[in-house]
Amino acid sequence: MAVQQATISLPHQLPKHIALIPDGNRRWARQRGLPAGAGFRQGAARIPEVLGWCDQAGVQTVTLWMLSPGNLRRGPEECAAMLTLVEESVAGLARAGRWRLAPVGDLGLLPEPTAERLRAAERATRHVRGMLVHLAVAYSGRNAVVSALRSYLSGPTARDETGDRIAATLTAELIDAHMTAGDWSEPDLVIRTSGEQRMSGFLAWQAAESELFFCPALWPDFTEQDLRTALHSYGARERRYGR
Repeated sequence: MAVQQATISLPHQLPKHIALIPDGNRRWARQRGLPAGAGFRQGAARIPEVLGWCDQAGVQTVTLWMLSPGNLRRGPEECAAMLTLVEESVAGLARAGRWRLAPVGDLGLLPEPTAERLRAAERATRHVRGMLVHLAVAYSGRNAVVSALRSYLSGPTARDETGDRIAATLTAELIDAHMTAGDWSEPDLVIRTSGEQRMSGFLAWQAAESELFFCPALWPDFTEQDLRTALHSYGARERRYGR
């Protein structure tokens, strides 16, 4: 006779959009006397599990920071290994067909095969009706704001205006409209693993009013109970939105 697992309760107030900073892969490997690549591979294997837990909990959108521009400036061997892991992870998520994938970041910084793998995943899952997953690859929060401003300034609305006129009409809503992510919503909750208590520029614009949860677990060790702890922490808070 099969043993039925106890259901882990969820809080009444759940975040619709969770952003994840999956930190601690190198430290996980170092603690075990393994090369850094082993930590990144273990961390990559954790991604579909965590997305599945978020989906089961009723989260509508997840933004996952997979690679920053700083990661691309590491040594050639390590950078190539990280790009291969990104390609494999994205391809696996696309094959699963469970979630709608949308790349977020400066794909122009990536080798063309990696960028095309991301675009292919977006095309392949465009009509999936599951949870939306933003894949933040070659992503920097500051660069995203700069790109949004460039997009606005080069568009027809601003192209023929004077500097004073542009300055007078520029609003937060206009910048929002030119952010690169489609179907964008501001994250309700940002979770960073590894115990580090900083944002590192992630979602510098969008997460201004987000609730933050810093989990001590290293990303490869992140469990469903860790996620539930973060959700309960969020559920117990009164969101004030700067008021």
